[in-house]
Amino acid sequence: MKKRLHDVLKTVVEKLGVPSPEIVIELPREESFGDLATPVAMSLSKILKKPPRKIAEDIAGAIEEKEIFEKIDIAGPGFINFTFSKAYLHSELRKIITDGPAILRENIGKGKRIQIEFVSANPTGPLHLGHGRGAAFGAALANLLTAGGYKVEREYYINDAGKQVLLLGKSVFARYMHLCGAGEYAFPDDGYRGDYIEDVAKEFKKEVGKKYCHSALKESPQQGIIAAQEFAYGKMLDIIKKDLGEFGVLFDTWQSERELYKSSDVTKAIEDLRSHGHIFEKDGATWFRSTDFGDDKDRVLVKQDGEYTYFTSDIAYHRKKIEKKFDELIDIWGADHHGYIPRVQAVIQALGYPKESLRVLLVQMVSLLRGGKPVQMSKRTGEFVSLREVIAEVGADTAKFIFLTRRSDSHLEFDLEVAKAQSAENPVFYVQYANARINSIFANAKTKGFDTGGLEDTDLGLLSAQEEVRIIKKLLSYPIIFEGAVIAHEPHRITFFLQEIAGMFHPYYHKYKVVTDDIRLTGARLSLCEAIRVVIKDGFEILGLSAPERM
Repeated sequence: MKKRLHDVLKTVVEKLGVPSPEIVIELPREESFGDLATPVAMSLSKILKKPPRKIAEDIAGAIEEKEIFEKIDIAGPGFINFTFSKAYLHSELRKIITDGPAILRENIGKGKRIQIEFVSANPTGPLHLGHGRGAAFGAALANLLTAGGYKVEREYYINDAGKQVLLLGKSVFARYMHLCGAGEYAFPDDGYRGDYIEDVAKEFKKEVGKKYCHSALKESPQQGIIAAQEFAYGKMLDIIKKDLGEFGVLFDTWQSERELYKSSDVTKAIEDLRSHGHIFEKDGATWFRSTDFGDDKDRVLVKQDGEYTYFTSDIAYHRKKIEKKFDELIDIWGADHHGYIPRVQAVIQALGYPKESLRVLLVQMVSLLRGGKPVQMSKRTGEFVSLREVIAEVGADTAKFIFLTRRSDSHLEFDLEVAKAQSAENPVFYVQYANARINSIFANAKTKGFDTGGLEDTDLGLLSAQEEVRIIKKLLSYPIIFEGAVIAHEPHRITFFLQEIAGMFHPYYHKYKVVTDDIRLTGARLSLCEAIRVVIKDGFEILGLSAPERM
């Protein structure tokens, strides 16, 4: 609908003397206003030196393809509202059935390359609920942009070179020492707790026996700590990869922070900045002059003792990403990293690129509830409820869908009891059930001898009930929703749409019988159901959800 209206308006406006006009088309705030609207008359007022309302009247009067519209209204200072004819709506509905995704999706990216880095949790423990939300958002965004014509690389940045990984090793080694009978060996004050540390320590002991016990007590525990660190790090990374796999989230590349140091990427990044005059020495430390690019203060890269800061490897990491020549870089971070954005954008600029080359999207926290009450921490992790525990209770599809019911930067409440309910209260059940219900309708039609093939030839003009027309218009708005979601990088818009279409279909199903004694009417209504099924499946594919045949 949007494309057709754009072509109609472009032809008319050019006739009014405006070559290559910019035409904005949007969905009206209320259904009663029409199907689509444009403020183009107001944007042309200065150019044509006429009142917007007069321009709107001229545009409406000059439209030749009036047969595709039921009515054209001029509202307020010059908005033009368009209501499409039922014949046109039916012809477009038929295209959904015959062409599917080809008509639903718009090639916005045209092959541009985007890298999305997301999750990137420290490999020091299981993924928690917040990581799960970031994983669902990142994967859905990657799917959305791919569907929108971009070439997308999904990357996980492994923070495996910092103090947290060393602390993991110390925590596991302390538990190992206790398992060896050295109860006097001190557990680190800020160590990682929870049953999973105990489990890894048991596996480590099974692997190495008591090899490090006596030397740790008599000499230095350092060798044992390093061995425990490497063992635990590998186990944690395997667990993270397994959890993400079960969540249906896969990555194209895994970039290790350690490798940045081993391959000299870190020192190269510093020297690159130094050669451009962005590095200086002060108080025995090496600094990056980030205030030159809008950061609130300069940043230390190498401390007085020669130790690198976390920020140093981040510079090397982003420099390496830039060298891959992506058209856009997207980092998905937890909302608590908001203050980190200016310094990374400073790096992007210092390396000679506009700060807009990097887009940082934030993911807000998730509050886990059970029947409206906060869930207590997990004994397994010692601090939080893990993503794996939530998946085990409600399923991956349900968790992903609920994570995507809000903007990523909005706080989200995740109620486990709601997530398990088989009712309209559970958003994913409500949408998946619409798909399953349509499958049941088709199965019923076949048992009654109806040929469900060749629906593209049915008389869609029989779909004249108010509810049917509203559903058709909603289905035809999907490409507009899709385009807006791609441009805004907001996959939750697809989730909202699916909830809306399911909310229209279920009442329709209860009011109108699809399989009737009237063969022609049955064919028309099955066609409507098929179009709904096509759109739901397309949305599910973008969100990374399954479309169960029956429920």
